Amino acid sequence: MIRHWLPRSAVALVAMLAMAGTATNAAAQDKLDRALREGKNSGKAQRVILKAKPGYTEWARQLLVKKGKKIDAELPSIGAFAVELTAAEIKAFCEDSTVSDGCSADTLVTPSAAPARGANAVKSILSGSTQMSTLLGTLGLTANPLAGYGVTVAVIDSGIHPSTAFGKRIKAFYDFTGGGIVKTRAYDDYGHGTHVAGLIGGNQYLTDIAFQGIAPSVQFVGLKVLDSNGAGRTSDVIRALEFAIANKTTFGIDVINLSLGHPIFEPAAADPLVQVVEKATRAGIIVVTSAGNHGVDENGDIGFGGITSPGNAPSAITVGAVDHKNTVTRADDHLAPYSSNGPTWYDGLVKPDVVAPGHLLTSEASPRSSLFKNYPTLHTDGGSGKSFETLSGTSMSAAVVTGVIAVLEQATGRALTPNLAKGVLQFTAIPLAENGATVNPLRQGTGSVNAKGALSVVNNIDARVTDLEQTWLQTGLVKQTTIGTTTYAWAGNIVWGDNIVWGDSVFYNLPVWGLNIVWGDNIVWGDNIVWGDNIVWGDDAGNIVWGNDNIVWGENIVWGDNIVWGDNIVWGNNVVWGESLLGATNIVWGNDNIVWGNSDTTSGNN
Repeated sequence: MIRHWLPRSAVALVAMLAMAGTATNAAAQDKLDRALREGKNSGKAQRVILKAKPGYTEWARQLLVKKGKKIDAELPSIGAFAVELTAAEIKAFCEDSTVSDGCSADTLVTPSAAPARGANAVKSILSGSTQMSTLLGTLGLTANPLAGYGVTVAVIDSGIHPSTAFGKRIKAFYDFTGGGIVKTRAYDDYGHGTHVAGLIGGNQYLTDIAFQGIAPSVQFVGLKVLDSNGAGRTSDVIRALEFAIANKTTFGIDVINLSLGHPIFEPAAADPLVQVVEKATRAGIIVVTSAGNHGVDENGDIGFGGITSPGNAPSAITVGAVDHKNTVTRADDHLAPYSSNGPTWYDGLVKPDVVAPGHLLTSEASPRSSLFKNYPTLHTDGGSGKSFETLSGTSMSAAVVTGVIAVLEQATGRALTPNLAKGVLQFTAIPLAENGATVNPLRQGTGSVNAKGALSVVNNIDARVTDLEQTWLQTGLVKQTTIGTTTYAWAGNIVWGDNIVWGDSVFYNLPVWGLNIVWGDNIVWGDNIVWGDNIVWGDDAGNIVWGNDNIVWGENIVWGDNIVWGDNIVWGNNVVWGESLLGATNIVWGNDNIVWGNSDTTSGNN
């Protein structure tokens, strides 16, 4: 029997109720995103993405041309134009124009990775020439040179260095950084994209097998949007996504990896980058994004609401980072402190969806790239004498999940839909626990990716079974996986937008696993639930009791010893975010209690 519920989720709104309402209302009254609003008073011209109203795209183009504006890029999938406007022109074109739906900043995007200290410690992986990677082992996989065969991944990043690890598997390479779409020989002058591609599917010689990618037979389409400094424009990322969608059949693109992002400046529905990611998923492409690296401040204090765009795309698989301690066992795994925590700004969605190893991972290097030249301490020699590079970040964990999805795609004959991919990964994930307590879902989603468990599900699916009362699994499954010598229980649930769905949902051929449902849409899953000893859900979102005296949810929230939430917030040990994200004056970190709301008073460290 499937057991589900569909009230508003307690989990998703933990950090958002008081702040998101104010921010969303302000955004609804303003046709500019937060970045443009904050930059408008500077008097400087700004790069914007002007969004035409439906049916007014040609009128908007003619208006821009008539006023002598140079259109830097057309973004037809969302009826938008990238253009530079002065403050007066922003008011005229974005706020007062009858043909415009408003404007978003054509802001810089950056990779979700940072050079990590202590790279030499990773050399301990190579105690012998045939030792296998602990990365594969902790995912429950073994090295398989044919893994990912027949699957194509589009890597939207800084490029891919055409090393022997990729052989002839780079099917196409296009450069978007110069304003056009230039077909060229593969290259990577920054190095980030090569590292990402190596984790997804680098194929190493036996002496370097410890650095084998997850799916070493996967094929690549390289779409370069980041320059030699690791920076790019949102509009270029959008153009690359549009290219991938338009050429899905030409190149056989199954998965897109986006290990990059920018702060969230507006609700997901208005975010141009999110809009195109959603179009890609509706086209049947699985999109994997990094969560961002804003989990802690410089003092190490944990903060919530740091997910970056497009990690706030509802249908994307947003991935946070785990430090797997270079071991197969999950017992010593910890969430990487820098990994961004949910909920998403404005919308209050639970993100990340899952987490995966992303800390101190060694992968393919681009020898002439900026990263390789500027950070020699990150170099690691393989058994063959070849130099690899060690990086950390949610960029790396997103790449790991992309590799896992390529393995799942191969197992299903490339029939895996975006929703089913996310559902299976969440359902089979292994929840992280730290200090004897399960990690907050706003930090880990449903848990750490379990490739072995996910494979056990998709390998048993018979899509011909459409009777909702009959499981589509060919054989029964126990919801647990043995990794190394230890057996771990699966999460056994998924997070659908801001709702938790309990029960064996992935064991049935439900309509939600198709292509016509956006993740998070209002779907009636079933009746009310009494789940174990812990949760009683009802149809009324104001009547939730959540086990062990932790949550009582009505007009206010009582969460453990930490939060009482009504018109104001009293928050215990962690953080309160203000009306904008990643701005020093708008984030309150610290260990003291914080009172924030209508009174707008705080105590703690700024």
